[in-house]
Amino acid sequence: MSSDDPIRAIVLALSATLLFGSSDTISKYLSTSLPIVEFIWIRYVLFLLMAAFLVHHRSRRPRNPALQIIRGLCVVGSSVLFVYGVRQMTMAQATTISFLSPLLITILSIPLLGETVGPRRWAAVGAGMIGMLVVVRPGLGGFQPAALFGVASSLCWALALIITRKISNTDPPQVTVLWSAAIGTAVLSSMLPFQAVWPSPTQFGWSLVLGVLASGGQWLVILAHRVAPASLLAPFFYSQLLWVTALGFLVFGNLPDAWTVAGAAIIIASGLYTAHRERVRVRRRAASPDQAPSGRHARSQTAA
Repeated sequence: MSSDDPIRAIVLALSATLLFGSSDTISKYLSTSLPIVEFIWIRYVLFLLMAAFLVHHRSRRPRNPALQIIRGLCVVGSSVLFVYGVRQMTMAQATTISFLSPLLITILSIPLLGETVGPRRWAAVGAGMIGMLVVVRPGLGGFQPAALFGVASSLCWALALIITRKISNTDPPQVTVLWSAAIGTAVLSSMLPFQAVWPSPTQFGWSLVLGVLASGGQWLVILAHRVAPASLLAPFFYSQLLWVTALGFLVFGNLPDAWTVAGAAIIIASGLYTAHRERVRVRRRAASPDQAPSGRHARSQTAA
């Protein structure tokens, strides 16, 4: 496989966002009739099978098991919290709030990775937070408490990606994916007996489709990051908002209101600028090898 194929990587990233948008739509649909833990468990079982296939000829033992466990808990927490939020919000609102993750990563990288954040990136973070407030509208009639689930989901995902950075030089991405899938499956399996109901054939079928789409999206993300750097691909993942807006209208008859559109524009602009500053920072490090960070601070190019 080519080590530098940006066009192919962009197509893979866009395809992944379509699969993620479709799986989120199915999640919202199923959340009205099935316990959330139940259909996410089915999704994770398929995810675990895919992950096991990825490492079938490799060592499955990580060098950082404690961090892998924490990452796995963050990933499954992000998944469950997102569905609790999207169950009561429109697809566009829930997805827009999820775009806070890159900005939260910038904030968390200071205490957890020891990175330095300049005034330009702080300004981007501030703008993104304003965009989030525009979407959530606390104190106004449009505020939905379910938005707090979305914020918590974004925080969990940001923590997961921070840990991905820390372990990227010691554990291969396939092992990280396997452990995240296994831990998530174990957590959901422990909760399943308290919430499970017998699904109808239609519900079970859609749950399987959800698992296939979500796992396929994860696989496409891995493939995309193999042939292009994360800084190049980051802007294209915002296309997911277009997919969920269209699907939200087609399936649920929902269109984003003016507040959501305005907030999304602010959050996306701040996220794109943050990605731009990250690319500039990486180039400066490459130009000054003597100032390159140690393995502890290295940037991961796989957010699987």
